[in-house]
Order: sequence, then structure tokens, then C-alpha cells
Amino acid sequence: MPSNRPKYTVTAMAKKGKKAEEANGPKSVQNRRARYDYLFDAEYEAGMVLEGAEVKSVFAGKANLTDSYCKVVNGEMWLFNVDIEPYSHTTKYQPNRRRDRKLLLHRREIDVIDRKSREKGYSIVPIEMYFKNGRAKVKIGLGRGKSDYDKRESIQKKETAREVQRVRAGKEI
Repeated sequence: MPSNRPKYTVTAMAKKGKKAEEANGPKSVQNRRARYDYLFDAEYEAGMVLEGAEVKSVFAGKANLTDSYCKVVNGEMWLFNVDIEPYSHTTKYQPNRRRDRKLLLHRREIDVIDRKSREKGYSIVPIEMYFKNGRAKVKIGLGRGKSDYDKRESIQKKETAREVQRVRAGKEI
């Protein structure tokens, strides 16, 4: 009696997910205070010049952008006061953890940022530090400082959004 079943079966194998590849390093190092204190008109992505084991420290998420700022000096963009913790497995050379670091941008971008930052009230602030295609990047924002009224307004919007989420979660249960 012939059977209608095939002689062999094909099983689909699961592909490697992107989560396994992305789990190697931190998603990013955020400057949460920047979003609270500034309204950004423009954001730029810049490369960062790092020395030695600083790359591994940033990859491990051992950086702090809280008090940092950017400035154009002699036609070059510089990042000041970023705290990158020394890598624990380094043997000899460890650069200063709060040294000035050069940012890599196109000449036109630097000129536009410099022109805008000279206007009253504008600042250049690093927003986040992350890895993209194996290279350390910094997202910098060109923005104005928020007034107290704007800060209160943004806090109120966040609180109402949280309340809406709580109400929705309570109804679905």
C-alpha cells in the first residue's frame, strides 16, 4: 500500500537573531540631563578620537557625559569634560580620564555648528555616546536652554503619559 507521505522531511532552521549580535556592548551612554535642560534644534553624529583602552571602556559603558560640553577651537570640534573610566585590564598606558577629545565632523558641519553656537543662547551639548559599525560615535545637539516653565511643562507631559499608561494597563487586566 503506497503512502502519501514524502520520503524525507524538511525542517526549517532558525536564523541567528540580531539580538545575539547586539548583546555584545551597551546600547548607548546617555546624557539624560541634556534632554531635560535643552531644546535641540539640530543633532549631528560625530566620530570620536580615542586612545588605547578607552575604546574598551566606552564599549563596556564606563563613560559619563553628565558635565560634558563641546566647543569649536581653531576650526576643530572638541569634546570637553567627558569622564571615561580607565579599563581595568590595561597593563601600562592609561590616558587621563577627563582629557579633551577631538570630534570628527565634516568641515561644512563644523562651520554651521560654529556659526549657530555664536548666536545668543545656543550651546553644543553631547547627547549620547554609542557604537555604530564598530566605531565610537557621539550624538551632539545644538540647542537652547529651557526655561523653568518649559521644564515644568515637559515634566507634566511625562506624568500625564504615565497616568494614561497606568489606566490602560488597569483596564486590560
